[in-house]
Amino acid sequence: MTALVDLPAAEPAAQDPIRKKKAGGSLGKYLLIRFALIFPTILILVTMVFFLMRLTGDPITAALGGRLAPDQLAQRIHAAGYDRPIFIQYFEYLGQIATGNFGRTISDNLLISDMLATYGTATLELAVNSLVVALAIGIPFGMLSASKRDRYQDAILRVLAIAFYATPVFFAGLLLKLVFSIWLGWFPVAGRGGTSTEIAMASLAAPTGIYWLDSLRSGNMDAFWDVAQHSVLPAVALGLLTAGIFLRLVRTNIIGTLSKDYVEAGRSRGVSEYRLLTKHAFKPALIPIITVMGLQIALLLGGAVLTETTFEWKGLGFQLAHYLTARDFVAVQGIVALLAVIVAFTNFIVDVIAALIDPRVRY
Repeated sequence: MTALVDLPAAEPAAQDPIRKKKAGGSLGKYLLIRFALIFPTILILVTMVFFLMRLTGDPITAALGGRLAPDQLAQRIHAAGYDRPIFIQYFEYLGQIATGNFGRTISDNLLISDMLATYGTATLELAVNSLVVALAIGIPFGMLSASKRDRYQDAILRVLAIAFYATPVFFAGLLLKLVFSIWLGWFPVAGRGGTSTEIAMASLAAPTGIYWLDSLRSGNMDAFWDVAQHSVLPAVALGLLTAGIFLRLVRTNIIGTLSKDYVEAGRSRGVSEYRLLTKHAFKPALIPIITVMGLQIALLLGGAVLTETTFEWKGLGFQLAHYLTARDFVAVQGIVALLAVIVAFTNFIVDVIAALIDPRVRY
């Protein structure tokens, strides 16, 4: 008789780590891919702006046409190289911005890199202030709306959220100026600071360009208070746009979290509703806010054009409107290129934060 020998069974446990490794997402690989996507994103945006600007012709003719004699205009066009084939100009432009050389503005002959450094900090200050306002309004009121679901408080807050998002930024800015500057006289009408503050900021050695930070560094509390007063209305006008989105996101996600089994288990053990809301439902509700914050930065930068024009806040948005009016498309290209870089890197930072908080985004 032939003896039957039982073969050892396969050990699935030895294969589980391999399967798990293949199935799971690697944080380093995820971040590397997201970082690599920054460059094609910037390239696409810069390329679109370059060719859209050139649909109207060369920048010299667009900015100075009708103000120079034809021979002078042709000389300026040839000196700038705008009479060469468009694709040669395009690749030269890419090579220039890769080295940080954005050229000079046509209307006022300024180095675009200096202009971006001067006015970019003002836009950064406005964007940060607006984001603080959006978070300060959107998160607590979103939590309140979720805790009062389907009651009159919830209905009022939901209507306000829609109104915040739907109201044009320039209209909100004009309304805020009318009520709080003209009627009540609580805040200044326009500008980043009064005359004395502007002089004090201009006389600082190695300023950052962010007025509230420079005033604190110099110990000038009068200037700091003046800057804070000038910042309120522009920040609120722009921040309300994003606050409505945050409010709806927090409300929706907290309501979803409060219906989870672990929350019901805590409720059955006698945990208070306030603790369930603030300790168990709050953190999961922040994940989608962090995820969409990169998109909101782009929205804030887009709204900054109208906000800065409305409040005469001299940042990139204010300068962009000025150069568009002057048809200085070289300056417009430089500003839009910088905004594209800011948005791309901001989205990468947001992806990093979201991946660290919620491992599910890596898969």
